Amino acid sequence: MTIQSDKAKTALVTGGASGIGLASVTLLAQQGVRVAMNHLEDDPQGPEQIEKLRAQGFDVISAPGNVSVPGNAEAMVDTAISKLGGLDYLVNNAGIAGTRDPIPASELDRIDEDLWMALLNTNLIGVFRCSKAAAAALRASGGAIVNTASTAGIGLQGSSTPYAASKAGVVSVTRSLARGLAPDVRVNAVAPGQVATPWTASWPEERKQMALNKMLIKRHVQAEDVAQTIVYLLTGAPMITGQTIVVDGGMTVS
Repeated sequence: MTIQSDKAKTALVTGGASGIGLASVTLLAQQGVRVAMNHLEDDPQGPEQIEKLRAQGFDVISAPGNVSVPGNAEAMVDTAISKLGGLDYLVNNAGIAGTRDPIPASELDRIDEDLWMALLNTNLIGVFRCSKAAAAALRASGGAIVNTASTAGIGLQGSSTPYAASKAGVVSVTRSLARGLAPDVRVNAVAPGQVATPWTASWPEERKQMALNKMLIKRHVQAEDVAQTIVYLLTGAPMITGQTIVVDGGMTVS
């Protein structure tokens, strides 16, 4: 069902073409929100997924751009806000792992400057770029931001030391943005554990099972599980700000 009116809420979801981003775009659209899906300009998944959603009657538009590139990120946000006619919700979900296989913390020689900069520019600074560019529109609407962190940002190793550091930075910048944009804009984060997405699909079954064994809820986290938490923090949590909500099936408390 699509709700289309002049009062429809609006959202921008970065990294929206797959995984948690796509699940968030879909759930928001299902609730009648007009959504701008950010995707890389050369990624065919973005237009393909938008076409599928629009065929179902949902109001989803394209917002191509790269959050890791100064100027490009801000231009993407500005264009999306202009097309939407304002902004109520921002989901800073775009992120990269930078490596297919985990790099143990002890293997320092496998971590170079290029990996550090790629991860920081996308996962951390990209969050700030987009939030800063959207701040005025979100203040005007009394809106909300949700950032995608990771359990790697709250003490677990993650795919590498730079990845964990970038996600720990997201937890920190979430608190800072919550302070800086208060009282007009709420800012929170989600910290997913191992999520069943296209990126993790090719992982060895042993690695997936190790995570499952640690979970209190004995099933893999789905992208839709994380999206439900994101949408709740955007639309249904008026007194929650500056917080990071872990979505990992109890893995970090077992």
